[in-house]
Amino acid sequence: MTTARAGALRSRALRSRAADWERLFDRRGAVIVTVGALTLLSLLLRSMHLNSGFWIDEGISVGVAHHHWTSIPNVLRQDGSPPGYYMLLGLWIRVFGDSEAATHTLSLIFVIATIPLSYATGKSLHDRRTGLVCALLVAFTPYLTYYGQETRMYALEGFLSMFATLAYVNGVLRERRVWAAALVPTLALMVYAHNWGLFFCLALLAATLAYGRDHLRTFGVVTIGVAILYLPWIPTVLSQAKHTGAPWSTVPSFHELFTAAGTVLGGDAPLVAFVVTAAAGLVSSARRLERSLAAIVIVAVFSAWIVSQVSPAWTTRYFGVILGPAVVLAAAAIVRAGRLGAVALVAVLFLWWGYSVKDDKENARAITAEVAQYIHPGELVISTHPEQVPVLRYYLGSGLRWATTLGPVEDPQVFDWRDAVDRLTAAQPAPTLDSLLRTVPPGREFVVVAPVFRDYRAWKAPWTRLVWRRSRAWTRLLESNPRFHLEHHVVTDEIAVKHNYFKPVQAFVYRRLR
Repeated sequence: MTTARAGALRSRALRSRAADWERLFDRRGAVIVTVGALTLLSLLLRSMHLNSGFWIDEGISVGVAHHHWTSIPNVLRQDGSPPGYYMLLGLWIRVFGDSEAATHTLSLIFVIATIPLSYATGKSLHDRRTGLVCALLVAFTPYLTYYGQETRMYALEGFLSMFATLAYVNGVLRERRVWAAALVPTLALMVYAHNWGLFFCLALLAATLAYGRDHLRTFGVVTIGVAILYLPWIPTVLSQAKHTGAPWSTVPSFHELFTAAGTVLGGDAPLVAFVVTAAAGLVSSARRLERSLAAIVIVAVFSAWIVSQVSPAWTTRYFGVILGPAVVLAAAAIVRAGRLGAVALVAVLFLWWGYSVKDDKENARAITAEVAQYIHPGELVISTHPEQVPVLRYYLGSGLRWATTLGPVEDPQVFDWRDAVDRLTAAQPAPTLDSLLRTVPPGREFVVVAPVFRDYRAWKAPWTRLVWRRSRAWTRLLESNPRFHLEHHVVTDEIAVKHNYFKPVQAFVYRRLR
């Protein structure tokens, strides 16, 4: 047998096996079983740490959600976020409670629901095999594993991004009226869940102008519908833009611009694998659909990057808004690239394998559990990291007096971000501390909770750098004042508990002597 004939036989055998697999997945029952198995496996993987402790942002989420339901939009004038997720969480905790597991479960539901939705999206936009690859990617991407166990809106944004991708292609590019109608509330929910939904909407406009000009009328009707639904929030979002912003963020670099899409795809290495696969499978044969999806990802990321050059508000967790088009593009590239795509898929799954969330975001739960024995009703608790108050309030409960380096706190379940840098700059350490400690009677104790400073990269933004300076100044003032005696220092032994916390805190219990 000649070498050429042997090669032809091997090629025919490979095509035959591929056809067998394709016929297998053409059966509806096989698809249901496969997607169901992926969903169950993902549920097991993503429910291992539902009881993990809250960190700063989660404490704010639960704190805001505990306010009277109709007052939540007004409360968020202080925060900088839209009200959609918090109002949903408010309803959720009134039914299922506000424990870590209960509130994390809400996010998990959206993550699990995204798996069959991603299959439906891939199948509708391409074919059944693409749908299955979409479901496989969503079932194991570390982004959803992480945020499926966090009390924040990012899992919801990922779900809405996937549905919006499905509705946009079918409703606008394919002119199906039912899907165009569904796109209106979906986009409205996106912008009401997180401000970065606005970048997604801008990206849809750019994609339509570039690759769907014959559908501009339909897109215009959708835009009008979304604008009408968003109109009541515009005065608040303008006020937030002027007074809150994100002073904890820094200006993103070019590297962050080019690797942003990797956030929802598991990191830089998987992103490179997908890009190489796309170069082989899509670049030369990309249709209008793939170009539109690529434009959505690129414009959403680039517009967020440009805005953050002027007013920094850049962090990787916000990129749930591009999850839908990014996953569908990656799946299409894998399927179109053939063997190379299969190799890339195996490599990516290998890189993702074993990823799990660890209970190491913050040690507020452990610190408050130990310090609670020293606290009595009505005593003063001071946090030198001001936005930590809501999570501390969650664990220590009501009946205490709260303060920060800004002064007394009226509502400990939300942090007031309005002009926060200017207010903290104006709040000089010595007079602010003296005014607070005059309220502590001689012989009584008070608690100071402070960050553990160890990674300069976490404290270089305008707000965080100022928090570091003020916290150090307050610590020195307390240590040097003979009127106060340090009774207890509560700190986590991270080596003993085998956790390297992202945002560790420590507590100091002082007694006023005179």
